[in-house]
Amino acid sequence: MKAISYSRYGGADVLEYGERPDPKVGPDTVLVKVRAAAVNPVDWKAREGHLDPVLDAVFPVIPGWDVSGVVVQPGIGVEEFAVGDEVIGYVREDFLCRGTLAEYVAAPVRALARKPRNLGFEEAAGLPLAGLTAHQVLHRALKVRAGDTVLVHAAAGGVGSFAVQLARHAGARVIGTASEHNHDHVRRLGGEPVAYGDGLAGRLRELAPDGVDAAFDTVGGEALRISAEVLRPGGRLASIADAEVFSYGGRYAYVRPDAEDLAHLAELAEQGVVTVHVDRVFPLEEAAEAHRLNEQGRTRGKIVVTVPWEVPEVPEVSDVPAD
Repeated sequence: MKAISYSRYGGADVLEYGERPDPKVGPDTVLVKVRAAAVNPVDWKAREGHLDPVLDAVFPVIPGWDVSGVVVQPGIGVEEFAVGDEVIGYVREDFLCRGTLAEYVAAPVRALARKPRNLGFEEAAGLPLAGLTAHQVLHRALKVRAGDTVLVHAAAGGVGSFAVQLARHAGARVIGTASEHNHDHVRRLGGEPVAYGDGLAGRLRELAPDGVDAAFDTVGGEALRISAEVLRPGGRLASIADAEVFSYGGRYAYVRPDAEDLAHLAELAEQGVVTVHVDRVFPLEEAAEAHRLNEQGRTRGKIVVTVPWEVPEVPEVSDVPAD
């Protein structure tokens, strides 16, 4: 199969487009013909070696954890999905090797849900990782509820845009930091935009004189410090970007694959509660450019890589010894 891979840590120039072996299909996995895969900051951070302390890399590594596609072969123990099902997934394992920037990926059923029927494959690919991150932080770490005032940093970005929509759906008021050219976009999502830069804490206090009930940090550094500063007494703080959050009494959050959560997000997408904004689309062979653009950190919504589509041939299932 055609795939993007890298054989050593480094910049985007280590990414290579070429042939890789087709993935094997385990008992609890399904073979997915990839239609699209989103690029996330964790992809280039992993490529540069920043995840090496916690995840082994089995080179060559195929990057990518987000996927939308079509099931072409269920594993022998799979009852949840059948050939032809359209699915989305956050396909993360506890090591780096078999990612989604490829024509095929073997995905465990615990990482998959049915694709929202009203979303194209490009939009659907942008939902899993970022959507799950927003959902799990808001509802598990921050326990956002109706009537709360919630601060979301980078509110026009991948995770931030979902966080704004999901917090509004929960009945919260949302204040979102964003560059001025993204303010109208944040308003369309349901948030109240506020500009980055000097004086941010003062602008936030003007909008929320009594402080915010919950702050969702996706940036780290100064944004995290200001988040802690504008919390009202008893407020909740969570970060996905900076472990210093512990020093402020907050929680560090890391998204995990969860089929039930993902199915819930798919339902919200079908109901129109959650929309996915795709900023740029690249063909598979230009995935390095997608990585470079994502590294700049100025994306509105999601960056997506597409895979050429042909009607796939269903692989023959080899004989399996009886138990």
